[in-house]
Amino acid sequence: MPKPLTDQEKRKQISVRGLAGVENVADLKTNFNRHLHFTLVKDRNVSTKRDYYFALAHTVRDHLVGRWIRTQQHYYETDPKRVYYLSLEFYMGRTLQNTMVNLALENACDEALYQLGLDMEELQDIEEDAGLGNGGLGRLAACFLDSMASLGLAAYGYGIRYEFGIFNQKIVNGWQIEEADDWLRYGNPWEKARPEYMRPVHFYGRVEHTADGVKWVDTQVVLALPYDTPVPGYRNNIVNTMRLWSAKAPCEFNLKDFNVGGYIQAVLDRNLAENISRVLYPNDNFFEGKELRLKQEYFVVAATLQDIIRRFKASKFGSTEVVRMDLTKLPDKVAIQLNDTHPALAIPELMRILVDEEKLTWEAAWDITVRTCAYTNHTVLPEALERWPVDLFQNLLPRHLQIIYEINRRHLERISSLYPDDHDRLRRMSLIEEGEQKKINMAHLCIVGSHAVNGVARIHSDIIKNTVFKDFYDMDPQKFQNKTNGITPRRWLVMCNPGLAEVIAERIGEDYIRDLGQLKKLLKFVDDDAFIRDVAKIKQENKMKFAVHLEEHYKVKINPNSMFDIQVKRIHEYKRQLLNCLHIITFYNRIKKEPNKSWTPRTIMIGGKAAPGYHMAKSIIRLITAIGEVVNNDPVVGDRLKVIFLENYRVTLAEKAIPAADLSEQISTAGTEASGTGNMKFMLNGALTIGTMDGANVEMAEEAGEENLFIFGMRVDDVEAMDKKGYDAVEYYNRIPELKQAMDQISGGFFSPSQPDLFKDIVNMLMHHDRFKVFADYEEYIKCQEKVSALYKNPKEWTKKVIHNIGGCGKFSSDRTISQYAREIWGVEPSLEKIAAPDDPR
Repeated sequence: MPKPLTDQEKRKQISVRGLAGVENVADLKTNFNRHLHFTLVKDRNVSTKRDYYFALAHTVRDHLVGRWIRTQQHYYETDPKRVYYLSLEFYMGRTLQNTMVNLALENACDEALYQLGLDMEELQDIEEDAGLGNGGLGRLAACFLDSMASLGLAAYGYGIRYEFGIFNQKIVNGWQIEEADDWLRYGNPWEKARPEYMRPVHFYGRVEHTADGVKWVDTQVVLALPYDTPVPGYRNNIVNTMRLWSAKAPCEFNLKDFNVGGYIQAVLDRNLAENISRVLYPNDNFFEGKELRLKQEYFVVAATLQDIIRRFKASKFGSTEVVRMDLTKLPDKVAIQLNDTHPALAIPELMRILVDEEKLTWEAAWDITVRTCAYTNHTVLPEALERWPVDLFQNLLPRHLQIIYEINRRHLERISSLYPDDHDRLRRMSLIEEGEQKKINMAHLCIVGSHAVNGVARIHSDIIKNTVFKDFYDMDPQKFQNKTNGITPRRWLVMCNPGLAEVIAERIGEDYIRDLGQLKKLLKFVDDDAFIRDVAKIKQENKMKFAVHLEEHYKVKINPNSMFDIQVKRIHEYKRQLLNCLHIITFYNRIKKEPNKSWTPRTIMIGGKAAPGYHMAKSIIRLITAIGEVVNNDPVVGDRLKVIFLENYRVTLAEKAIPAADLSEQISTAGTEASGTGNMKFMLNGALTIGTMDGANVEMAEEAGEENLFIFGMRVDDVEAMDKKGYDAVEYYNRIPELKQAMDQISGGFFSPSQPDLFKDIVNMLMHHDRFKVFADYEEYIKCQEKVSALYKNPKEWTKKVIHNIGGCGKFSSDRTISQYAREIWGVEPSLEKIAAPDDPR
């Protein structure tokens, strides 16, 4: 028998990883040693693994720099319309491997390191995740940057360089504990500080009306220092920029107020200004109206708009003018996309610049602003919508408050002329909500100040038009669009699942990586035994690899032949991890009742972070870990059921778990998950979906065939009908014996014998005020899970459904999403053309 291939030999055979040419490998070794010596100032015999990681990162970065400079030069010369994606979150994960994939350097680097006696995967594991996001919204921004570069758009991501990203989650005695994410501790080789583009940002102060116009005076100044990170397109030699702002106190900060004695304290107080970019707010789908958060939102917007206008004025544009001064042309050269309402202040800030500084009329400024800005809505949950108290604004941003009042006055005037005497409509549509404290509705500001408003899946966009923003849709239907989310196939297939990427490439070629619609060509292989075998074999290898990872980290023995049933996402009541828990308990009770029946074995994994202040979410984690303690130690159950809470779920863990999944849990109450993107990642990586008709699940079922997903539960109409008639949880509890048994076990201390009332808050919520109607979908969910188990016993039929799913994934590429934004909102044309590489003559 031939001896089995090592991991490195296996990797070498994967063609999607690029060619390892001899000269290329020799150059990489030379540059690696040069960086170790000259950049890191280390001798090989005292170097650590971290030194080797940094040497590799710098070696790979060298290949970006020429392309980066050339791309930016190309934009300067051709002066395309530029796209600015404004987001308070960019959930990037690790950069090294993604860069090697997009530059086709993976096999060459692997070989170079192998010849130097090093293991590339070991070095990759040293990199910290850039965890500058909470979940879907931040990760979407990261996928969009990859697609915008791969489609040749002159695009920039603008955000905040948080010193501390999303917290690291530790599980201690079954509870979540948060630890600060000190991701910059050892330095970040991918960023370049750009102090020459530092910008002042103003806060507080007061407004003066002078003969010269309006002035915002006596402000406190904070400097915004930009850090640039390269964003390479997929093998097209384009490298775009993500620019993140860091807060810096000016040199004279606080000192002008002190002639005597207060010098030391004045220097220490610089921290107050610099706290603006200290930490990411860790809430997903929840609004917390804190002053520091409002400061962050204005900080990124004010710095970015100065940068946008500087670049607009300085750009070459085929004319003899050195500087472009006519700002009425701004919408022809600039598109600003607001990722949710977090950067909504871009609208009044752009108005402030145009009216107060550039001296345009209100009408001209408003026309420019609306034609430049567009808004993406990400949620319909009322607790997530941003509503800022007016008094906070009055203090922090007095001029912006005046501008918002004037926008509102004209907006209400327009409504009055279209709908005379409809006072309730005026109240509903106002930017200012009256109440014991007046609040600014930021979503209303975004809709009024944008030329396009989009939801992120068809069902979500329909809900927006028919319910939350119905009044605005009735008045301006042309503004409302849908842009179903997508994911980048570079990170979420080629990089995290090279085995699957390769067996696909063997059948249909490599072009699908830039044109994911080509995956439908796989449908002709759905009955091809060799392809079925290959797909199943890759899945099994991925499961073995993940099982090894889990056994190293959790000390639980995993049955790799069990179904890997995975729900990973932020912990939230609407995502219904509790429904998953009720299935686990029911399955456990059935095994206990008939231990000799041939049950389909499962390893059920649930992972995700709970916002630190979200008590219910933290209790849900405690329930999951408690169920695991009981189930995993029951000898009757054995390896037929294991329950694992995946600690510290993040981009890098997703890249390991998703390729190993058999079943993807997408079980939110219909009408609550705007889109979801994890659902798409599982689908692309050969898992089947059990899910409700919510978010993008609806379109996934349409693309793959509803018979190839496990769809269950109430539809949006059913939920609405139940809201009208009233949801009575107790009725379900009394009618369904297995549900009653499970709930009685939770409330009676079966899973917490030392603290029988540990889960009383969960029980009370489920029985008496469950907004998300867990019990209403319980029966159908359990029945649907029985179908899943039955099909899993027939591996060939299971894998055929998997192939139908992969074949239906094309729509869910972020390349398709971005092409639609480009053509239908930004007015730019995407392109798959390469530009010349830096070593090519121009």
